[in-house]
Amino acid sequence: MDVVVALEDVRARVRDAKRGGRRVGFVPTMGALHEGHLSLVQAARARADLALMSIFVNPLQFGAGEDFARYPRDPVRDRGLAERSGVNLLWMPEASAMYPEPPRVTVSPGPAGERLEGASRPGHFAGVLTVVLKLFALVEPDVAVFGRKDFQQAALIRAMVRDLNLPVAIVVAPTVREQDGLALSSRNVYLEPPARAAATVLYRALCRGVEAYRGGERRAAAIAEAARGVLAGQRGVTPDYVACAAPDDLAPVEVADAATVLAVAARVGGTRLIDNVVLGAGLEGDGHIAG
Repeated sequence: MDVVVALEDVRARVRDAKRGGRRVGFVPTMGALHEGHLSLVQAARARADLALMSIFVNPLQFGAGEDFARYPRDPVRDRGLAERSGVNLLWMPEASAMYPEPPRVTVSPGPAGERLEGASRPGHFAGVLTVVLKLFALVEPDVAVFGRKDFQQAALIRAMVRDLNLPVAIVVAPTVREQDGLALSSRNVYLEPPARAAATVLYRALCRGVEAYRGGERRAAAIAEAARGVLAGQRGVTPDYVACAAPDDLAPVEVADAATVLAVAARVGGTRLIDNVVLGAGLEGDGHIAG
């Protein structure tokens, strides 16, 4: 695995690969890597000849009072995990190179970016889309892989690619979970043992919503309420939202169908976690790792 830092170096390496007829698969991350990230690398390797991963903690997507300063960073560990997973080229740009001055132009996510996570974190998705567009412009990948845990993020990136005619295929890979169902997240390192045990309530809430749907319930409000009741019953957990939403624009729905997304967000102790499920698919298709 080769490691580059400078913007011009990653661009030169990618263009050399493409001149040689190689397809480039891109996995953008903020580091603090876990098995979920590594599964994205495998998805990229299955679709491309060169697997490129970026590690960049993007300040634009953190709001006032959020955890940018303490976001977990372990570049040495990340490099080892990236190499183990089969990354060919690891790009670790500096913030001063990515943003030599505050950006004057950003990408608006539109109404879909103001729902769910966007309502709870104003400006978050403008920061996400701006950095992703910048990364795509620098890397020019053939395919880029994102995780389904951040379902709204993936939906907005797909919309941006479509609306701006970007020549990159977007792949959304299944969520990877611990054996007890907790979705892997870099922020899980914040969880002390009691909070870690309580955090499984997000998975259990999703399971309850899926059970209601499979039992014939189609009223979106009733499905969300079933999941909300599970969250409300867990001490130390403060629900943020529980909602059934359309898969493309995350608009609220009244009648659920197989494509409807059930999304949850909650604070567990001092840590904010998110998770989701596509009702018709259920949670069986997600990857689980040994506990």
